[in-house]
Amino acid sequence: MKTKNKTITFQSKGKFDFIDITEQVKSFVNESQIKDGLVNIQNMHTSSALIVNENEPLLIEDMKQRLEVFAPESLSYNHDNFEIRTVNLCDDEYKNGHSHCKAILMLPSVTLNLIAGQMQLGKWQSIMFIELDFSRERKVQIQILGE
Repeated sequence: MKTKNKTITFQSKGKFDFIDITEQVKSFVNESQIKDGLVNIQNMHTSSALIVNENEPLLIEDMKQRLEVFAPESLSYNHDNFEIRTVNLCDDEYKNGHSHCKAILMLPSVTLNLIAGQMQLGKWQSIMFIELDFSRERKVQIQILGE
């Protein structure tokens, strides 16, 4: 069995930036020369998410609205109360409890079957990174296992 790994880095534009990374993953699959196995794509952050879904603008707007209903930025979050919070604090800490709460609706990784050198995606499926916080550099790791 072979294993190939790659980290892709990109800059998100801000809250609810849906970034289609399908072609980057496909390109790495082709480079790997692994024909049959699994492709795992893992988000390296807790205030963003990965999904496999349709990259259609009106559907993306629907998703944004539903996510905002679930965890609106306007609510009060204990995570944002720096008077009582004592763990995982940075000097430039940002109030982003809403982003973390939105992220619990989605998984931190997606795994796809690789058959005959092709990721098994349905007709309308795309691999999308969703920024749930502010603009920043983000990383996603790809690991391919197979023969």
